[in-house]
Amino acid sequence: MKKTLRALAVLATLPYIGLKAAWIAGSRIGVPEGSVLLDDPGLMAAVNAVTILMDAGVVVLALLLTQPWGLRVKSWLLGLPAWAATGLLAPIVVGFPAQLATAAVAGAETHTAGGRPFLEEWVFSVVYGGFIVQALALGTLFVLYARERWSHLWAGRIGGLSADLAGRATRLTAVAGSAVAVVPAALHALWASGSERGLSAGRIADRTSDFYVLEGVRVAFLLAAVASVLVLVLRLGRSWRVGTPLAVAWTCTGAVGCWGGWMLLATLMPASDPAQEATGWMITSYAGAMITGFLLAGCLAVVLRRRGA
Repeated sequence: MKKTLRALAVLATLPYIGLKAAWIAGSRIGVPEGSVLLDDPGLMAAVNAVTILMDAGVVVLALLLTQPWGLRVKSWLLGLPAWAATGLLAPIVVGFPAQLATAAVAGAETHTAGGRPFLEEWVFSVVYGGFIVQALALGTLFVLYARERWSHLWAGRIGGLSADLAGRATRLTAVAGSAVAVVPAALHALWASGSERGLSAGRIADRTSDFYVLEGVRVAFLLAAVASVLVLVLRLGRSWRVGTPLAVAWTCTGAVGCWGGWMLLATLMPASDPAQEATGWMITSYAGAMITGFLLAGCLAVVLRRRGA
């Protein structure tokens, strides 16, 4: 089973890596004439090279999770990239099928940027389909690996956790992270409801049903990250099994922190159209999500470390 899942995870990287490599080499496959992606070839080549390395990390993780030597890798050296991979892939697993379902009801809409074409529609299906296969295969491998190495971490119920599992500093950090989450959650909820407040002119013009689904997914992950970490740190829901909030916290803190950081990084890239430049409120939402995710992930790390000890 592990060999099959490993092969699936590796093969699922090929569409994305193949497209990115083709674009770096000068191909325009999947990129329509007039696309904003053609405005700065040098910058896009650099971005494509970075994202190829990120997806190649899936291959490394698939090997690590299925080879005997992988069990000897230090916990943090595996945990950090696994947490990031989980966080980057989970919203796609949830959001892309929801976007397809919405499009089936409301009708498919063309993706644009500032009124200009972005990518041909088939590219999204190929790339996100590959990401979903990666997530399912790699996620299953990680669960099997964790069960073999760390099954004691999620044994028992919340009420059985030690009272000093999370110290005062950890509890305060969890509360602080939850407070920070209010701002990005409120902004994304506002945009999901149709409000234009705080959005750039370009983003307003480019909104489709996909936009509203994505904003709703961001709110859901923010709320789930906060709730699951507070359950663990404050020992709420004492009859619940530890594994459920632990899995939700692992997935959702990664999704909130890593996607917040990625979107914040994207705002630093020059925009060819001033209307596409991120507003202060958009930057605040990304920064707030990143800070929330990292603070709550720090609390989760403390719980896991003390639980392991």
